Amino acid sequence: MKKGILFDVDGTLWDSAPQVTEAWNDILASCPDAGRTITVEDMYQYMGRPMDEISRMMLPHLEEKRRWEIMERCMEYENEYLLTHPGVLYPGVREALCRLAGEYELYIVSNCQDGYIQVLMKVCGLEELIRDMECFGRTGRPKGDNIRLVTERNHLDRALYVGDTAMDQEAADKAGLPFVHASYGFGQAVEPAGVIREMGELTELAKRILA
Repeated sequence: MKKGILFDVDGTLWDSAPQVTEAWNDILASCPDAGRTITVEDMYQYMGRPMDEISRMMLPHLEEKRRWEIMERCMEYENEYLLTHPGVLYPGVREALCRLAGEYELYIVSNCQDGYIQVLMKVCGLEELIRDMECFGRTGRPKGDNIRLVTERNHLDRALYVGDTAMDQEAADKAGLPFVHASYGFGQAVEPAGVIREMGELTELAKRILA
């Protein structure tokens, strides 16, 4: 039986909000019609949402075409910036993933732009641990659809999704997977299949859920 664990990124594997905020503010400063800067707290509200939704939240006064032009510049520069100013993995994440990779196939599904997951894997040395990935930036599809896409194309018999927000839980439910809440992250969950306070706790929990 083929078993897998799928992970969200922000608030689950790492925190890059301060660095992404810096990158986006560099772009916003070069766009007078943006008329704003953002804070790290703003970024925590944005993270986990599809990029088109973030653009509407951040730049509601601009027309859609212009919003997306600025958003694309932010995303492109963000990927470059994170290569030299990376986010920070949560404590024990890499060690836990190394252990889990010996028993399960590991995947990442996020609402981010294309390139973001690749940057995470490169700067954090996770490339050999992650079998496959998917994101909104590549498919334009909701996270629940992308979770299902990854489970189907990798022919998983049993799988679970690990995330930190109610949106992640809704996506896992839509894909028909048990949801494990990373309570150290950015958000809340209601009656998940399991809760972890740090990534090291996932080893025993996954054994029970995927038995």
